[in-house]
Amino acid sequence: MIETTKVVVLGASDQHHRYSNMAQRSLMKRGYDVIPVHPVLKEIEGVPVVKRLADISGDIHTVTLYVGSSRVAELANDIVALKPQRIIANPGTECAELRNLARSKGIEYIEACTLVMLSSDQF
Repeated sequence: MIETTKVVVLGASDQHHRYSNMAQRSLMKRGYDVIPVHPVLKEIEGVPVVKRLADISGDIHTVTLYVGSSRVAELANDIVALKPQRIIANPGTECAELRNLARSKGIEYIEACTLVMLSSDQF
C-alpha cells in the first residue's frame, strides 16, 4: 500500500458504532488517505468531509459504499466519474446498475465487506 492511496467512503458517519466509521478509522490506521463523503457533516475523525462526489479530484483507488442500493443507483454516474480502480459494495449496498456501468468502464466492482477485507489483509 502506498501512503497516498485515496479511498472514498461514501455514506461516512461520525458515529463510532456505524460500519462506515469503523472502516474509516481502520483505513486511517493503515495509512490510507480517506475522503469521507456526507452531505451535512463537516468533519469525521479529524478529516474534512466532502459533501458531493463531484467535489473530489485526483486519483482514487477505491470507493467503498455505505449507502442504500437505491441511493447508489442515483449516484452511479458520479461514482464512475471518479474513475476509481475499484468499487466495494458493502452488504446492503449492492447495485446491478452500478456494477454494469463500472465494469463497462473497466472499473473493478466487488461485493464484499471492507472491514473483513481489511482485517484479513485482502484490501
